[in-house]
Amino acid sequence: MLSEQSVPVVRATLPAVGAAIGDIADLFYRKLFEAHPELLRDLFNRGNQANGEQQRALAGSIAAFAGMLLEHPDARADVMLSRIAHKHASLGITSDQYKIVHRHLFAAIAEVLGDAVTPEVAEAWDEVYWLMANALMAVEARLYAQTGVAEGDVWRPMKVVERREEGADAVSLVLRPADDRPAAPFRPGQYVSVRSELPDGSRQIRQYSLSAAPGRSDRRITVKRVQGEGRPDGEVSSWVHSGTREGDVLIVSEPFGDLTLAEGDGPLLLASAGIGVTPMMAMLDHLAAAGATRPVTVVHADRTPAHHAHRQEHLDLIRALPDARLHLWYEEPGDQAPEASTGRADLGGLDLPEDLTVYLCGPVPFMRALRGDLLRRGVSAEAIHYEVFGPDLWLGQQ
Repeated sequence: MLSEQSVPVVRATLPAVGAAIGDIADLFYRKLFEAHPELLRDLFNRGNQANGEQQRALAGSIAAFAGMLLEHPDARADVMLSRIAHKHASLGITSDQYKIVHRHLFAAIAEVLGDAVTPEVAEAWDEVYWLMANALMAVEARLYAQTGVAEGDVWRPMKVVERREEGADAVSLVLRPADDRPAAPFRPGQYVSVRSELPDGSRQIRQYSLSAAPGRSDRRITVKRVQGEGRPDGEVSSWVHSGTREGDVLIVSEPFGDLTLAEGDGPLLLASAGIGVTPMMAMLDHLAAAGATRPVTVVHADRTPAHHAHRQEHLDLIRALPDARLHLWYEEPGDQAPEASTGRADLGGLDLPEDLTVYLCGPVPFMRALRGDLLRRGVSAEAIHYEVFGPDLWLGQQ
């Protein structure tokens, strides 16, 4: 909760800060990487830096957090920031790094806003920053404790014991611990980070959903080759596709992520597009292994049947559930998928019970469209959960 003296200052300056937050974020990252080039080389996603997505995500999160402090002062900050905290934990972020961020962020604020940053304004926004940072650090400390690791110590070697092509542009890797510790438990829907050793000496990190149910000694991830289509191809996905083979050892984080399947017997809607099918695969696999009888509606959209990662396994898992229904859309179904509709996913014909719990994963436009449809049809916002691959550009738009 903001202090009494900071509330009017933040309220008065939020429009100006919000209008300049994009410039502030750009300058902040430039200053940060000039002082700490190793962070761009070994921690931050260079692709998201190049296309500006990380800057927009930072700007959106700060503006959304400040707005929440003003409009909902009694709300729990860690609920809003849980997704960021899970991502930070999967990267091994430590509390001392928040001090580095603070130094360069406030230098950027002072430079962009100039004389408007009076001591009173600086003090108020300093309070906003540390409220946000302390909320994140508290959640991250709990995540590390629950995982049984020291702060930031999330990495371990995993051996690739199986590699399979899973469609036109996806490959799955089955991973087994390469040390003497068993694989930690996880919940269906969670992800791990993979740290790649690229030819230029950098260590780029990406997150991949675990695409099979927990309860096994091995883990499975599925990686889509990211093709730039006018922009550079994905660094890490290209590295995985072209250079990772059975017998290789990867450096992988413990599992994190807050898009996790709720227990119970209430109805579910699992909606995905493209490689967003991967956390849904883990959820369906878990439900099938548990002999679940709860109603499950599965919606999936893809380019073609050939691009539908884990297509046959996906269909088999749905058939294994006694009360599951599939609604499938392909932009180009061809003759391979007579059960599919042509075009984009449409929820218009679906039955939506009152106590429905929804999970969404896929491109942001897909999730935004489906979420809007669900809200218009009376599904509560609290019942709709989602996962974003990459910076959460949606955070300030909920």
